[in-house]
Amino acid sequence: LFHVVVDTDETATRVLKAMLEERVGRVTFVPLNRLRVKEVQYPDVEEVEPLIKQLEYDPKFEKAFQQVFGKTCVCKDLALASKYARSHDLNTITIEGDKVDRKGAISGGYHDVRRSRMDAIGTYRHWKTRFVEESEKSTKLKAEITPLEQEITHLSGEIQIDSSKRMRLLDSREPLLKELATVQRQKDQLEDKLAKQRTEMSALETELTSLQAQQKGYSDEIGAPLSSSLNAREMKELQDLVKTVDKLKTSLAEAQSKATELQYRKDMLEVELSESLRKKRDELEGVLERLNDAPLDDSSDTATVEARTRELRTLESSLSRFAGELQAEEERIEAASASIAADTKELEKENQAQREDGRALSKQQKLTERYLAKRQILTARKDECSRNIRDLGVLPEEAFEKYTKEKSERLLKKLATVNENLKKFGHVNKKAFEQYSNFTKQREQLRKRREDLEASAKSIHALMATLDQRKDEAIERTFKQVSKYFEEVFEKLVPAGRGRLIMQKNIDETQDADMEEGVGSVDRYTGVAIKVSFNSKVDEGLRIQQLSGGQKSLVALATVFAIQKCDPAPFYLFDEIDANLDAQYRTAVASMIHELSGSAQFITTTFRPEMLQKADKFYGVMFDNQKVSSIRSITRQNAADFIEHETLVQ
Repeated sequence: LFHVVVDTDETATRVLKAMLEERVGRVTFVPLNRLRVKEVQYPDVEEVEPLIKQLEYDPKFEKAFQQVFGKTCVCKDLALASKYARSHDLNTITIEGDKVDRKGAISGGYHDVRRSRMDAIGTYRHWKTRFVEESEKSTKLKAEITPLEQEITHLSGEIQIDSSKRMRLLDSREPLLKELATVQRQKDQLEDKLAKQRTEMSALETELTSLQAQQKGYSDEIGAPLSSSLNAREMKELQDLVKTVDKLKTSLAEAQSKATELQYRKDMLEVELSESLRKKRDELEGVLERLNDAPLDDSSDTATVEARTRELRTLESSLSRFAGELQAEEERIEAASASIAADTKELEKENQAQREDGRALSKQQKLTERYLAKRQILTARKDECSRNIRDLGVLPEEAFEKYTKEKSERLLKKLATVNENLKKFGHVNKKAFEQYSNFTKQREQLRKRREDLEASAKSIHALMATLDQRKDEAIERTFKQVSKYFEEVFEKLVPAGRGRLIMQKNIDETQDADMEEGVGSVDRYTGVAIKVSFNSKVDEGLRIQQLSGGQKSLVALATVFAIQKCDPAPFYLFDEIDANLDAQYRTAVASMIHELSGSAQFITTTFRPEMLQKADKFYGVMFDNQKVSSIRSITRQNAADFIEHETLVQ
């Protein structure tokens, strides 16, 4: 059913040659020109129907269908199928699927429709068609996915760019917040300072009512902030001038007070002189004139004259004295006036110097304000340049050292030229260099990681080699011990024979248990073989597959005993291990168990008397009338009688 039909054998030859060249497998061809179909005589009964009449096919393939189905008929049951197969030399099948060959063979029974080759071929064709359709759909989907993947890549690039911008904005946000906090603190300080200055202004405005001459200078001084741009020398000179002005003001006030006092005394003396003394002098002079003109009458007049004369002299002396004091006071007033004039001149000079200093301070303040405005402009330009640099991405290391000694004008011209040139590359990926730098760093990190992993792999391989070596040594050492004990145990069980354990290799060679030291890894070993001889110590021996059941049991026991000597267990449980052994081997096994019972406990079930000879304790399992089992301790004789009874029953 699965041969390939071709028109001629030449076509089959060409196809086979092509299959040989392509190495695509093997196939059987049925050439139509080589088929020779004989006419078949079918039985003319209703119970038999030629199978080929039930098939529909292309007439050009008739020879092929005649070759395959021409000698096959469908019968109602198996009896009719057998009858017509013998009588007409035909292959017959029943409706249930039973088949009778014309050579006499009958095949039938249950037919699993799930294992039908025709259904399998149909399923194969169905799924092959589905596969082709799904492959076409997959190709279309891949073609549709490709632009979507490109769009995803483009969107991923944009997301990465936006993420970079966001990170830069976050990075630039921190200094802005710090700067905002600094500005806020400066604002608070300035507000406090302004409040203080306003308080001082109120006080100074009150003082200005009495100092109208100095109003403009003090107004300039009040409007201007505290001097912060004067150097130390100028500040010292200003402080010295202020102290000198204060001293001069104090001296002027004292001199003015003293001059006022002296002027008051002068006025009092002049009043006293004009109103009292001079009036008395005039009176006395008038009296003297009258006395001089009048004649002297008596002594009383003379005494009166003398008294008047003395009084006149006293008044003249007082007048002279007051005149001297008045002159002295006038001189002192003149000296005080001169001192006041000098102090006033010095004060005017100091006030002029103070006004000049105020104007210089105001000028300096204006210069400072211009410098601060210029500084703010330059700071804004610096921030703009920093943003432009961040937009450009990571700069090379030489960019921070190459242009440090260049003039700013030249750098600005060069920057303008570069900006003009950059406009030509508007669609260039400006992040390429930054990405290249990042990928280079990642490559270096991956390279270092690979080196670390390689070093770790080397250390792991070294550890694995050490562990493999230890494993190999342990396996070989254990095998040598087990092999040695196996030979000893087998020699005790079979005194006339010999047994060996052999390590099997990957190649067709074996190695005895007494292998030489320095043998390589056990990976080249595939297992352990056993060779034993029961009647000679020099024969090659037989493998385990060539032994009888009893001999296999004896070899298995020898292996168990050898392992027990190499790695003892606390107890062993044997169930009728002597059932297939001969009497001599049962005795040998019982002796071996008794010998090994000193280091382990052996529990054995048996129906043979040989095991009883070496046992220490005996337990019997009994059944009562209700078929309930019970176990109890018995004597050696009871055990022997029970085994003998069982032997007779069998």
